[in-house]
Amino acid sequence: MAGPANADALKDEIAPTGKLRVAIAISPAGGAFWSTKTETGGYAGVPVDLGKEMAAQLGVPVEYVVHQNSGQIVDAVGKGAWDVTFLPKDPEREAKMSFGPTYEVADATYIVKPGSSVTNFHTLDQPGVKIAAVNNTTTMRGAIAHLKNANVTGYQTYDEIFALLKSGEIDAFALSRDQLNAMAKKIPGTRVLDETFKKTVTAVAVPPHRPQALAFVTKFMNDATSNGLLRKAYDNNGLKDAPIRTQ
Repeated sequence: MAGPANADALKDEIAPTGKLRVAIAISPAGGAFWSTKTETGGYAGVPVDLGKEMAAQLGVPVEYVVHQNSGQIVDAVGKGAWDVTFLPKDPEREAKMSFGPTYEVADATYIVKPGSSVTNFHTLDQPGVKIAAVNNTTTMRGAIAHLKNANVTGYQTYDEIFALLKSGEIDAFALSRDQLNAMAKKIPGTRVLDETFKKTVTAVAVPPHRPQALAFVTKFMNDATSNGLLRKAYDNNGLKDAPIRTQ
């Protein structure tokens, strides 16, 4: 076990303000990456549960730093605004922060607006077709790379895109399949396409140049996978049927 001096050095690196500041992103549907606002003014989600337990193990209070999307979390890393997060990774993000173990692999696809005649990627990828994505996310970058003719536009919030899709002002929305399946239940007439254009890989992350913090969160996530903590976090947040995928 680490001695008191080592424990203090870890706390100084991973929680320099005396609190563990956990960056989360909010959507109505929740999921393995997204968190939700609760009726009591708090937050719920897999990252919320994991952050709370991580802070408890460190012996410090937890503080949730709320963002609208994962791109905002990435933008905030250089400002010293958070200490740990859980978010989709890609090469661009790996250059800006340090990632630990993966805990989710999700299929990214598209949902099309009510009444759309689009049934597959070929009929979607046509000139003049308007696709929305959450700004500066791995899914947005994947959609831009995937679509050769349709136009992809980034928006800051899930809620904004939801409203545009419902009103028919956009033709489709690129996101993970589980999120889109939840959205389809709320907007009659929409359709989630069967094909997948990329795998979104979600992992724990810390700011760069924090080796002790990275070692701690890596051990934490490996332990959480083996001891049932991660499964419990999934089950507590509406993901009882979702498998944990560590690649």
